[in-house]
Amino acid sequence: MSEHVEHGPRHYVKIYIVLLVLFVVSLIGPEIGIRWLTLITAFGIAVVKALLVASHFMQLNIEKKLIWYVLISMLLACVVFYAGVAPDVMRAEGENWKNTSSLKLIEEHKNYKAESEH
Repeated sequence: MSEHVEHGPRHYVKIYIVLLVLFVVSLIGPEIGIRWLTLITAFGIAVVKALLVASHFMQLNIEKKLIWYVLISMLLACVVFYAGVAPDVMRAEGENWKNTSSLKLIEEHKNYKAESEH
């Protein structure tokens, strides 16, 4: 059986402060203006915050390893399902359908680029 670890209020306040700092960093990140850096830091910080919440507030850090295996396998299944449908869903046109909102955005982007070159 797993050990039960008691955490006092100070422990949770420390985790809360870490979460707040990570939140502020994720807000400041887009201000830099580097898109790939913003995406990497935003998703990285989101993963760290999710792990902190899951391990401390949901107390998964004191559970058996099976819980983590189930969590990781579920996340991997989500990635596989997303990767399986993303190429079709993210296209603007298909054989039997058209994503009119994507086509409209593409057209607006082309118009904006043409206007900014003049």
